[in-house]
Amino acid sequence: MFIAAHQSLEILLVATMDRGERLQNHPSASNSELLMDLKDIIREHALPFLPAKSLFRFKAVCRDWKLHISTPSFHHNQSLCCRNISGLFYQTSENCTVFVPIHPKSCGVPDPSLSFLPEPVVIRASSNGLLCCQGRNENGYYYLCNPVTKQWKKLPKPTACHGSEPAVVLIFEPSLLNFVPEYKLICAFPSAGFDGAAEFEIYTSKNNTWNVSGELRFGVPKYSLRSGVHVNGVVFWPVRTGCILSFDLTKDSSQLLDKESGDDDCLLGTFDERLCKVCYRLLNNEVFVPSVLVNICTNTMPLVWETKVVIDPKDTYMPLDDCDTKAVAVNRDIVVVESRKTFYSYDLPQPADSYYMRSVPYVNSLVSL
Repeated sequence: MFIAAHQSLEILLVATMDRGERLQNHPSASNSELLMDLKDIIREHALPFLPAKSLFRFKAVCRDWKLHISTPSFHHNQSLCCRNISGLFYQTSENCTVFVPIHPKSCGVPDPSLSFLPEPVVIRASSNGLLCCQGRNENGYYYLCNPVTKQWKKLPKPTACHGSEPAVVLIFEPSLLNFVPEYKLICAFPSAGFDGAAEFEIYTSKNNTWNVSGELRFGVPKYSLRSGVHVNGVVFWPVRTGCILSFDLTKDSSQLLDKESGDDDCLLGTFDERLCKVCYRLLNNEVFVPSVLVNICTNTMPLVWETKVVIDPKDTYMPLDDCDTKAVAVNRDIVVVESRKTFYSYDLPQPADSYYMRSVPYVNSLVSL
């Protein structure tokens, strides 16, 4: 799948370079043309799907590839093509920021601690290569950055108080027709005027401004929201009471959904371009069950979830029968879980020591701010 494709492409690139060396010893017009065509095909149609760390390595193939990978147009194209999760940024209990790649040879960032930012930060959200961070001082400014290129931008101060644990969701969807990236931040925060209610404030990069929505949603206890996810114009947050809070960016309206599910400990993500939740359930020998949303209708109807994958501990190296195991990220077709200070990805089990408090899935992209 994702990792296998990267490994296959790297093998193909190495084979191409080896072939080039052999053809230099036995030159012919037809062989040279064939090699040139193969290099062009790989450069134009394969390189954009690779994560950033692999691309930096492949700059050494030849001068033409180095110049090609360094162009802004290629960076834009790569942000459109490379969309799979590359790893996770973690905030440790000691407020240290680290990056844990799913495949260390192909994915990585030059400064995982984010020391290039003007102050120590807490990572709040990510989206397709961009990170949203918040300063730890009393001002609590938000920063947008690309940890690969070390580009960053300080956002203006929000008009509302988002609290000590803001439920921020970063929305960045690369567009073929929009060369300059546009992104949004949406934060659900406790209402100052009504107990047990949530309000919403939205930042848009196009206007570089924050705006508080007129929407007010009751039934959301203070500081009960967990990390949210954006799917097709709608933002979803799991609520510790067992329901899901949604906000439709187009309609400027919110709902409380899935109030009868009883899942008070679930992780939201995306699977097959739809909303997905992963809950720890006791089915047979205790398995993880990623379920995909089938319908979303009204506030009065429960959501319908379809089980897409049953991850059985017999089929993986993950200790899913361990009571300390929990899901920490779901993105497209990769599920990452943590158990006893060790994490595992479902596609390619890759254990590593950890003692993490906060995790944010990340895509290794060259997108420019």
